[in-house]
Amino acid sequence: MDAVLTRGADAERLGEAPNRTWLIADAEHTDGIMNVVRTTLGPGVDGPPPHFHKESPEMFYLLGGALRILAGDQVLTVRQGDYLLVPPLMHHAWGTPMDTGADVLIVKAPGNSRFEYFRLGDRIRRGEASPAEVLATAEQFDNHFVDNPVWRQELAVREGEREQLVPFQGVE
Repeated sequence: MDAVLTRGADAERLGEAPNRTWLIADAEHTDGIMNVVRTTLGPGVDGPPPHFHKESPEMFYLLGGALRILAGDQVLTVRQGDYLLVPPLMHHAWGTPMDTGADVLIVKAPGNSRFEYFRLGDRIRRGEASPAEVLATAEQFDNHFVDNPVWRQELAVREGEREQLVPFQGVE
């Protein structure tokens, strides 16, 4: 395998600031070793609902801001410079606190090809696809959605704080 280099200017960008995802490297680029994306989210924004991966751990490294991350049966606040590894089969979800956004590097290793999963999410955001389409891709993208009462409680608390939104000064 050769070295893998993705220039920042060449990474495919999905979404619009402050909610944007950069597709950096997929399994097809890394011989299945990993896939890498960078995501920015504004304050009070939900990531994916609770889910788990059968095959791969998922690594989060906070480049800026903060995330509230469900990891099993606890919700952690992960801040700039923090690293979190979620092992396979552990339920997880994430979203930003009401008062700050996040800039996060996400790595799954070993990787499966997931760029189409992120593209599907972007089509859903634009109203060009249905959220139900994500459920049909569970096996393909190793994304298995679950209900989680701990995360439901986190969202209820956050919803109660919704009036306190502050603009995120994230990456444009």
